[in-house]
Amino acid sequence: MTQAVAQPTRANPIWGVGRRKTAIARVRIWTGQGQISINGKTVEEFFTEDKDRKAVYAPLVATDALKTYDVGVNVKGGGHTGQADATKLGIARALAKADPSLEAALRDGKFLTRDPRMVERKKYGQPGARRKF
Repeated sequence: MTQAVAQPTRANPIWGVGRRKTAIARVRIWTGQGQISINGKTVEEFFTEDKDRKAVYAPLVATDALKTYDVGVNVKGGGHTGQADATKLGIARALAKADPSLEAALRDGKFLTRDPRMVERKKYGQPGARRKF
């Protein structure tokens, strides 16, 4: 039984958290005109590479919600690609929470799957994770 969620507003947004490697993105969405701000900057200012921008927009484009919601993101840790993928997962989770009917489209695009790969730890007595003396 899915529960209908009230329309999100700027004062009462819907949250989604995305993680990738060591990057963590806290995403808020609310009804609006499609503006996206990441750490107080636009997507074009924050992500310089086109693939990172496409990753951020991907869940919104797949669900035709690009002009429906405004998105605010706080992201920290990791590198540019990790931050972009964490933001993508956070937006997808928030969209699925805002409108449960979008979940099928998000699952088909694999936007709700968290990438579990992490850096392998360094082993005792060795110079690196895999490197041996």
